[in-house]
Amino acid sequence: MGDIRNQAQGTTTAGAAAIERPADGSALDELVATVALLRAPGGCPWDADQTHESLLQYLVEESWELIEAIEAGDRDEMIEELGDVLYQVLFHADLAAHTPGEDFDIQDVAAHMTAKMVSRHPHVFGGDRTAETADDVVSFWDELKADEKPHRTSVLDGIPRGMPALARAQKVLGKAAKVGVTVGPTPAEATDAAPPASPATEDELGRTLLALVASARSQGLDAERALRGAMRGLEDEVRAAERSADGDDPAVAPPLA
Repeated sequence: MGDIRNQAQGTTTAGAAAIERPADGSALDELVATVALLRAPGGCPWDADQTHESLLQYLVEESWELIEAIEAGDRDEMIEELGDVLYQVLFHADLAAHTPGEDFDIQDVAAHMTAKMVSRHPHVFGGDRTAETADDVVSFWDELKADEKPHRTSVLDGIPRGMPALARAQKVLGKAAKVGVTVGPTPAEATDAAPPASPATEDELGRTLLALVASARSQGLDAERALRGAMRGLEDEVRAAERSADGDDPAVAPPLA
């Protein structure tokens, strides 16, 4: 676990009740009870002081540590880091259970997720869809998501702006393609007689990206900021294409009667 454990060390109030797993309970039940005990009166003052906002840094940190463990293929680290992410979920749920106006707990979170997964998998749970391949499933997910979230007006809605720029760029490019907006070659590539070959593997792509970042740094350019700026331009194109398709773009002349 990251810094959250270190900050909480030494702050547990003496004499706090021992945690006992219910006779018919699971290890998960015991962890839920542990979180509740730490945050309850007489528990840990540090835990009791936390808010959803103060915990955000730990959620981000633990998520990246989990990604690192998965990519390293380390079983023991994966168990630990999955537990750390799970602990964050339980912590936020316990906070909500004791915050006026929120009033939900981990059972509500689980129930909401179960209903969501059943809705997203009608081909498994007796719905009117069939799917033989993963591509079949992906093909109707967008429709199901649109039905669930009618307030979203763009394919870009729901993509977190806090994502790292490269990861967000890949997500935005995928959404853009669905409305017919594609990203062409750069001006240099369009004019060069023999542009460099595109990377064929992730290893080649990684080295190409690293070289681009190194080149940007040598010129005093901020690669993350540059990519965010380019993405804002792409997002403007996507939204314009969506407005045009809906007939709402004032820049597009209406068809002649």
